[in-house]
Amino acid sequence: MPSSIIWRPVLPTDGSDDVDLDLVPVEFIRPRLMKIMFGAVVVAILLAIIASFFLPLVVAVVLGAIVVVPTSVSTWIVLRRRTWLSGNAIHVRGGFGTKQLSVPKIVTAEIAVRTARIDNVTLRLYDGNARVTIALALYTQGGGRELPILSLRKLADALWTTELVPAAAIASVLVDQLKAEARDAGLHERPLFRAIELVRATGRTPLATLTDREVAELSS
Repeated sequence: MPSSIIWRPVLPTDGSDDVDLDLVPVEFIRPRLMKIMFGAVVVAILLAIIASFFLPLVVAVVLGAIVVVPTSVSTWIVLRRRTWLSGNAIHVRGGFGTKQLSVPKIVTAEIAVRTARIDNVTLRLYDGNARVTIALALYTQGGGRELPILSLRKLADALWTTELVPAAAIASVLVDQLKAEARDAGLHERPLFRAIELVRATGRTPLATLTDREVAELSS
């Protein structure tokens, strides 16, 4: 039975081989963030105008800035965030810099599951220098959002470049996941959703890291 999973293919648009690894693209939340920032600006202006009747102008302006600056900075940081795969390197851009992880050099690879009102499955990688966490899927009652097929394929290919056994097992899970997405399989046929079910069944909530055996079971 088809699920209500929403996914969209992510294709490079600039002629490069970069592949987006953001589960929720910035473009998806940009309109809402801009509305929040606009609202903060309006509130700050009104506050400054009202305060100027009772306080020195400089103090009124400072009060307005206290309202708008934190919101603007937070919005700017969120809009800058991006995770992408270029070759066999994963790049994570934050508000004040970009870090890079070399997939062939990773020393740990784990699948972590958090169960709550919104369940999520993440991939955690460490190459000895940088740590990267990639959101693979979010699930709510009867649906959710998953990393698109192309992203899963490229990420699996990158994981196969390392000699780390857990990474190879995770790559197999990602391939099974993309196959399930491609045929629009039901939720219970999707490895990433089964990871949620597995954690709930063992009572290891709200946060658990899958063992190597459990990861292997997701592909069986």
